[in-house]
Amino acid sequence: MTDRLLAVALHDVEPRWADRCRDIRAWLGEWGVGRVSLLVIPAPAPDGRPLAEQDPALVAWLRERAAAGDTVAQHGLAHERACESRWPRSTLAQWQGGAAAEFPGLDGAETIARVRTGRDILRACGLEPYGFVAPGYAYTPELRAELQRTFAWSADVWGLSTRCRRLHMPAVGLGVSTASKRALSPRFVRTGARLARRVLRLDVHPADFDSPGHVRALEAALAAASGRRPITYDELVA
Repeated sequence: MTDRLLAVALHDVEPRWADRCRDIRAWLGEWGVGRVSLLVIPAPAPDGRPLAEQDPALVAWLRERAAAGDTVAQHGLAHERACESRWPRSTLAQWQGGAAAEFPGLDGAETIARVRTGRDILRACGLEPYGFVAPGYAYTPELRAELQRTFAWSADVWGLSTRCRRLHMPAVGLGVSTASKRALSPRFVRTGARLARRVLRLDVHPADFDSPGHVRALEAALAAASGRRPITYDELVA
């Protein structure tokens, strides 16, 4: 029988959400999720200082989680829009990530600098990110080109890309940036979890836990995933 997999990604791991991220990781463990991909923001806005300066305890926890089998991936640099892109890209970026869409509008040099600065910050923390997820899944050609040079994989809403192949596996997650996303995404999550084929990619955000309806949707997705083997993004592309 084909192995059925569950790949959970916990987004927006940063000092502002540190306590909630630890609680969510423990909650996922109670649901039997033994492997999680932790998407870490290296220099979160508005402070902008490196992660280790903002929250050494969070860095220590991330090291513990990595040693226990979780994956640490880079989630932009500051997870905040760096500049305004031109229309119509600006409209798409707003829909994808709102104020978190960091890379649309940046030129090649600015993109490279932000990607490499973030990676260096995580490495200085003793964390080696092999993968990258753009905030809001808002990619640009310049960003994709840089990621091909510097990371083993990157993930977007439709799947994962490596230097030599593309894995089609859509992500299932909740939206909070607009009223329509808040209203409709719980139904999408429940349906997506039931219909997922070999790999169910489930996105979890700290802000999801501000809404009891969103929590219930995640619980329904995890119940539907019962029997699937938890796996990290690093393991998916290995």
